[in-house]
Amino acid sequence: QVQVVESGGGSVETGGSLILACTLTGSADGITIDSWYRQAAGNQREWVAGFRLDDTTGYADFVKGRFTIARDNAKNPMYLQMDNLQPEDTAVYFCKAHQPRTWGLWTDYWGQGTQVTVSP
Repeated sequence: QVQVVESGGGSVETGGSLILACTLTGSADGITIDSWYRQAAGNQREWVAGFRLDDTTGYADFVKGRFTIARDNAKNPMYLQMDNLQPEDTAVYFCKAHQPRTWGLWTDYWGQGTQVTVSP
């Protein structure tokens, strides 16, 4: 059974940095970690950054220039380097993986999330 596990969250002051890691464990054949999302209290989950199918990267406008997503050729684990953190970055950060199915469909796998708290 596949598991998506995030780590590296914590508390920092404004302007600080954190590195999140996402690891795929278990029966992970054909499953690829691809994106980071976040969900602040009372808000909907939002996309932060991710890898496209051609392995290029994309970022939400609110993290461009501050966050960097990375993974090696094995595509496991995946990292999110977060610099110049701001209080509005406070959220639970989730990692997502996907598994292609037939007919252009796919299955998404989510981790439990890791809390990031940025104090003023």
